[in-house]
Amino acid sequence: MKADILLTNIGQLVTMDHGDGPVRGKEMNVLPVIENAEIAWKDGQIIYIGQMNETKIDANEVIDCQGKLVTPGLVDPHTHVVFGGSREHEVSLKLQGASYLEILEMGGGIHSTVSQTKLATHEELKQKTIQHLNRMLSYGVTTVEAKSGYGLDEETEFKQLKVAKELQSEHVMDIVSTFLGAHAVPKDYKGNEEAFLEKMLSLLDQIKEEELAEFVDIFAETGVFSVEQSREFLLKAKEKGFLVKIHADEIDPLGGTEMATEIGATSADHLCGASSKGVEMLGDSNTIAVILPGTTFYLNKPEFAPARAMIDQNAAVSLATDFNPGSCPTENLQLIMTIAMLKLKMTPEEIWNAVTINSSYAINRGEQAGKLKVGRKADVVIWNAPNYTYVPYHFGVNHVESVFKNGKLVVNRGVFDVSITS
Repeated sequence: MKADILLTNIGQLVTMDHGDGPVRGKEMNVLPVIENAEIAWKDGQIIYIGQMNETKIDANEVIDCQGKLVTPGLVDPHTHVVFGGSREHEVSLKLQGASYLEILEMGGGIHSTVSQTKLATHEELKQKTIQHLNRMLSYGVTTVEAKSGYGLDEETEFKQLKVAKELQSEHVMDIVSTFLGAHAVPKDYKGNEEAFLEKMLSLLDQIKEEELAEFVDIFAETGVFSVEQSREFLLKAKEKGFLVKIHADEIDPLGGTEMATEIGATSADHLCGASSKGVEMLGDSNTIAVILPGTTFYLNKPEFAPARAMIDQNAAVSLATDFNPGSCPTENLQLIMTIAMLKLKMTPEEIWNAVTINSSYAINRGEQAGKLKVGRKADVVIWNAPNYTYVPYHFGVNHVESVFKNGKLVVNRGVFDVSITS
């Protein structure tokens, strides 16, 4: 058996190979781990996984992992990575007690980023996005979802979507694009939200024709769009052939979780205010619960999403950064893992399933990401950690040693380097 690269002397190889489908309920507390393992690939595709010395592998390059942890590349299924500017000026308002919705009413929040994204040129937006993607990759993320939603008009929404599409082919990261034109209500549409939603729906044919997005999303929340408005919007998007997601019950318990399961949304995201009925319905559905604890932490909210109840009700739970300039300005999914352990009371095993295979299902990548298996692509991370529990335990630092994307070294010693991908 001839390989391009063989990783040997792996302390723990966590494959996430549970079989088909996302991991649900109590199964999330189980990890497929091979001790004293090896993994090899050729032409970017995994050709061998097993324990050391089980099979003789002839490889062009042999890497001694010195007993370290090796896992699939992480998957971040909810980000707003394409945006202009930043919002550090809002920190003082938050410290004075202003809420997210109050800052929005003052013209800040999403509206501030919309203004800065409109002003940014296509190339400026692209270069800024590349910086964020490189940082995500350095933290071990190899597949990411990217939303629009900082345009709220045709020109700027398309600018965001086109930046994401260009980077799908130009950047090493796998990028899944989502149209979030219904992210907020523009000031000139206040009181006439239906007209704005119709405007956003009118863009879907071109988005589909140009293959600019796979998903359509909407922000169902007090002061933004109602659950019924969101239901109608997403059902029309499904009729156009899009998969759908929803920002549901982030702040107020409006019933967005229930609605997401009723219409067959691929994921329902945030869910801090999800009702007990909504949690139960998640467990009986194929909708993935995408939890964003970094946002709750950064907004200094006391109530985190009820991840434990969701898992107890047999739901499939995933974790994401929600990277954005206002409510969660971090690309560090490792930090989110720690917050999930401390605030969501998730076990390390549940957390690893939530940032790999379940997150892949949350963005319709299924078995193609977040899993190590013969025949799959070699998206592989070597960690400066002796075992999988150590990563969420030792927080605030980057534990990545190396990242291989499609079998090629793209991060070395935690640093993304364009030169090593050429």
